[in-house]
Amino acid sequence: MNSYQQSEPLHDTHSKVIGYLLWIFGFTGSHRFYYGKPITGTLWFFTLGLLGIGWLIDLFLIPAMDREADLRFRAGRIDYNIAWILLTFLGIFGVHRLYQGKWVTAIIYFFTGGLFLVGVLYDFWTLNSQISEANSDRR
Repeated sequence: MNSYQQSEPLHDTHSKVIGYLLWIFGFTGSHRFYYGKPITGTLWFFTLGLLGIGWLIDLFLIPAMDREADLRFRAGRIDYNIAWILLTFLGIFGVHRLYQGKWVTAIIYFFTGGLFLVGVLYDFWTLNSQISEANSDRR
């Protein structure tokens, strides 16, 4: 355990329950994006969870991915779980951006289908760091 982990209390920024719910659709990589692993999330998306093998292995890796995400990302005013649910189910409408207080891009997403889905893909890659940065700015 390093000194950062000892001095900084562990905040539960991500949920195992949501991680497992997203794992059900894990062949799309959604649980990996949620836990801040966009490269392997993309790989899972294009290979259907490494032909299902990686998807099954992830069933046992989710608790470790959850702990890692809790250590890596900063808790604060913006809740990761709410933002991820909004992105996953309403991303093309920009509701997750509205929740974060990004009004201009939320309106753009609403009228352009998540900026023609490219913006939604960008948010799948960067949502955790966007929230972590916003949470550290507001302390």
